[in-house]
Amino acid sequence: MEILNGIETTENNKNNFLPGQGSNPQEAAQRLQDIGSSILRAARDELYLGMRFLDVALSSFIYQMDGSVSPFGTDGAVMYFHPAQLGGLYKENRILVNRGYLHMVFHCIFRHFGKPGTEKRLWNLSCDIAVEHMIDGIYHRSVRYSRSLLRRETYRLLEKEKKTLNAERIYKILKEEFLKEKELAQLEKEFYVDDHKYWANQQPDRKPNPLMSKKWGDISEGTETDLETFSREAGAQDGDFLDQLKIENRERYDYREFLRKFAVFREELTVDPDSFDYNFYTYGLSLYGNMPLIEPLETREVKKVSEFVIVIDTSMSCSGELVQRFLEETYGILSDSGNFFQKVNIHIIQCDEKVHSDVKITGAEELQEYMNSLELYGDGGTDFRPAFAYVEELMEKREFENLKGLVYFTDGYGIFPAKMPPYRTAFVFMEQEPEDVDIPAWAMKLVITEEELQGEEIP
Repeated sequence: MEILNGIETTENNKNNFLPGQGSNPQEAAQRLQDIGSSILRAARDELYLGMRFLDVALSSFIYQMDGSVSPFGTDGAVMYFHPAQLGGLYKENRILVNRGYLHMVFHCIFRHFGKPGTEKRLWNLSCDIAVEHMIDGIYHRSVRYSRSLLRRETYRLLEKEKKTLNAERIYKILKEEFLKEKELAQLEKEFYVDDHKYWANQQPDRKPNPLMSKKWGDISEGTETDLETFSREAGAQDGDFLDQLKIENRERYDYREFLRKFAVFREELTVDPDSFDYNFYTYGLSLYGNMPLIEPLETREVKKVSEFVIVIDTSMSCSGELVQRFLEETYGILSDSGNFFQKVNIHIIQCDEKVHSDVKITGAEELQEYMNSLELYGDGGTDFRPAFAYVEELMEKREFENLKGLVYFTDGYGIFPAKMPPYRTAFVFMEQEPEDVDIPAWAMKLVITEEELQGEEIP
């Protein structure tokens, strides 16, 4: 317990310091910083021994003392700690520090700090319950701790639907429950572990940091891969963490990034600065006055999106307003010349139980015109198979040179094809998450939120 004695002694010296007496306050503060960092590093190392698939996530922080935090918190880059409170937790039971460390890591992996547009108090509670539920399902000695009756009863009620309990689902359930103030306060007290004051979505004037979101998005995907690699070793010890990770990574996949995966290499009419040699150019001008020895190439091989298919579900469950907003988002991406060739081959297909229309788009202007005169055909049930069969016919007719992907805008309630198509496929949802739809393993599930439509970066 030498570490704890160091904390207590240093804290007392710091509080009782008078000019000319005792130790230097800067030295006392540095000692508190060093001791707190040592405790957190010890927790990190102990967690790593049982969960090696989290190695990158666990080591992604620097540690900083902050007397205003209770007892610790993170913004995704720094792990802030209150030295006395951290020492108190360590003295009570080091497993509490381990759990707190893992709790903050899970917040980052699931990007809880970047979810705007929610009721802050309820969102904080939902995130804490989701993370604690995962940790309580992990059977490693480093985090095993007895659970209260309130906690077990809360899990039992939330698990009634037998679905994965991520923060969004818990938030929806709690919002529908209309909790009384006393009930809400009891749950907050039971599940409180860390301070969320550093989260971007806790401050109205602060927008999510896209670089931080990308950092943890990459870590999350890497962790999923590592966990699947270690799955035989881990067995059932890691609870439903892998299931939640798969769901999170599928749902939060960026729509723009997905469209970029349709990109192919092709020459485009533009100057290629990489192939231009300025030495020959300037030498020719100096030698002959107005005759360069080399001219820049007028074409350049670039990788951009050339062709893809958009299928719009026109069944009764998809409204024209949602379709319009989805097309506007696609238009915004298409208008970015950095992503698409000037001339493209995009087919917009409307389909419910059968294909009703197919419009070919070759540029952003044509897509804008299509949106302005949008008319939906259909209103029947939902069957995804006819659209895929129709695209297969187009490919046989050589309508596409190298089709890379299909985006299907839908509510998800329909009959999926049994066979994987020879191109990437994503089922896109607007603002809503179908909770009982089993997307095929070969497809991706994307959710476009209101904040993305307003141009804000979402993790």
